[in-house]
Amino acid sequence: MKTWLESWPVYRQLTGSDPLGRGKAARSKATEAVVSRTATADRVVKSVCPFCAVGCAQNVYVKDEQIVQIEGNPDSPVNRGRLCPKGSASKQLVTSPSRVTTVKYRRPYGTDWEDLDLDTAMEMIADRVLDARRKTWQDEDGPADNRRRVNRTMGIASLGGATLDNEENYLMKKLYSAMGAIQIENQARI
Repeated sequence: MKTWLESWPVYRQLTGSDPLGRGKAARSKATEAVVSRTATADRVVKSVCPFCAVGCAQNVYVKDEQIVQIEGNPDSPVNRGRLCPKGSASKQLVTSPSRVTTVKYRRPYGTDWEDLDLDTAMEMIADRVLDARRKTWQDEDGPADNRRRVNRTMGIASLGGATLDNEENYLMKKLYSAMGAIQIENQARI
């Protein structure tokens, strides 16, 4: 049985084969028992970091349908497994107890904000998009003697963001074009 002195890391460092204290001398029983969150994950989901236009690939480790770790994907030619500080902290986007899960809404002419659940807010948005399309739909334009078929709405527009990748921009363009919108822009920087 070891004495308390022999279990002391400094003693192990000075008397053992690890004089710099970077390996065996620095390890305790608790350290030996630690298991990586990635080693116990049920599955790995491939994703893309949402913070900027670089599009760093991420591996999202899931255990019991809960995200346990997010790391850079080493197979990605974009980031080669590395993530910036914001990307490294992206797990907090979905697991933080302070994450906002409702939508703030102020009714027309109202003075107070109320919380709405996301499903209710999405239904309201869908209703308003359909209403704006219906109210602003144009079959034709131009003077009466020279009408042109346009099939468009001027009541809906889209401005994409820099965090959207090519595939998302493609889908947004298709969606808004299918709704008849012609004012579709993107402010991507690269």
